[in-house]
Amino acid sequence: MTEVDAAGTLRAAQAALAAEHAVVYGYGVVGGRIGDERRQEAASAHAAHRARRDALARTVRDLGAEPAAAAPAYALPFAVPDAEAAKRLAAELEDRVAGAWADLVRASRGTLRREAAVALREAAVRAVRWRGSGVAFPGLAERAADDDRSR
Repeated sequence: MTEVDAAGTLRAAQAALAAEHAVVYGYGVVGGRIGDERRQEAASAHAAHRARRDALARTVRDLGAEPAAAAPAYALPFAVPDAEAAKRLAAELEDRVAGAWADLVRASRGTLRREAAVALREAAVRAVRWRGSGVAFPGLAERAADDDRSR
């Protein structure tokens, strides 16, 4: 891997780590507002993202850098007063983290690329479960919307 490739991989890994920090925070909100019927699903997603976050911190260290620290709090994209809003938030969190994982897929190779692809797939599946529908290219939906706005 060239120095430029390594720097790009590190940037993408740090961005994915930052996204996972935000998702872990967000699922704390989801868990506090979601109804009993989906509480276990939220708890499982929260645990999965904590595990991904911790693995990414190790990856960043292996790449020779200090892992990005979590912020004390994160701004939510909208108010979450009830279970319906909590479901929308969970889907939004998964969409956002899928974008970060897609970037890491593009920026990495080998084992890290495979791990990033698995994480992208898992986020896309969780987003579908929360939303009830999927998108054609998980992790790229936000970029497509940005491209549409720039025209």
